[in-house]
Amino acid sequence: MNRLRRLTCVGLTLGMLLGFLTTEAFARREVFSPEQKARLEKADRLLIDVIAITDQGTVDSGPLAEVVVRRMKELGYTTLTDPAQAYDLVFNVKCEQSKSWEGTMASGGDADLPDSPSRVWKGPACQFSYLLDGKKMGWRKEVRTNFQDAALASAEAKAGDPGAYAMSKLKDRLEEYSFPALVTAEWGQDQRLLALLDRPGITAARKATIITQLGDLFAIEAVPRLQAALKDPDPNVAKAAAVALGNIGHKESIATLLDALKTGPPELRVAAAKGLGQVGALHGDTSIIPPLIEALNTDDLALKTEVVWALGKLPDRRAYEPLFQIYKPLQRVSGPDTDPQIIKLKEALNWSLKQIDTWEYIQ
Repeated sequence: MNRLRRLTCVGLTLGMLLGFLTTEAFARREVFSPEQKARLEKADRLLIDVIAITDQGTVDSGPLAEVVVRRMKELGYTTLTDPAQAYDLVFNVKCEQSKSWEGTMASGGDADLPDSPSRVWKGPACQFSYLLDGKKMGWRKEVRTNFQDAALASAEAKAGDPGAYAMSKLKDRLEEYSFPALVTAEWGQDQRLLALLDRPGITAARKATIITQLGDLFAIEAVPRLQAALKDPDPNVAKAAAVALGNIGHKESIATLLDALKTGPPELRVAAAKGLGQVGALHGDTSIIPPLIEALNTDDLALKTEVVWALGKLPDRRAYEPLFQIYKPLQRVSGPDTDPQIIKLKEALNWSLKQIDTWEYIQ
């Protein structure tokens, strides 16, 4: 019976750890056959198929297609618009004034992933998908305007035809939305993402998105570039780099993340703690425990919470008493007016203390 309980505890701990380390891109690519993965990783010639539909019917999609073609070219793809030419994949973009939903289920699975098509949105939207050998491969994303009623929004802006107004605003969204990086990550082409990361004039927002995708791809070759990005002046880029380094899990990242935890600005220290928890747990590197315990001595609740989570991912008895000292006074804190960050901290403490207890039991 004791042996069975130990095995159960080990299974639960490993399952939790895998849950922390699994990413959207990893989960998506696991459904492909080896042959499909190989073809997606080598895909270069893309047939771009863009359609535009207003409430009055199909309209000229040329302005929208120009944006899609130009932005996919930024990643080095060969873009085609003539289906008579040889191509590797079809990249579909369907833009509508009043969206007709298609794609994911109502909830769960892909429906709960970021930027998935929404069942409840009926206003202007562009939906993205791609085909391999004429078959839709399940990846779908959606970008929407900031208004749902195109007629009302057009009238307020004194812009005339609602359909034309909706398409112009969707064109603006296509200029902003990071669909090229998202689909490139879906295909596993991390070298294109790395090349785009150093492209002159790229915005900080796009850098952060690309870095996130590199982390989701476990792109080890990106580690030196991501370590440098920890010093980026834009905090969102630096934070994305810290989390991506954690996802990739390369042991050489530990020293860099420890330095960010000790000397970085507050928002970067939170991301560094998260990254350290993942890398340290993956390699069983207990050298991160003392710096993490030291980092608990902060009034920054967001940082404290992330450090607590990190200590639970690599259970070590040295962390138990410091965590318990934080936990004791919080047991009396409850009620509807409780600070949401305190609630998150209590959740992290409960989980991490149990991990340390469980790990000690199964040793």
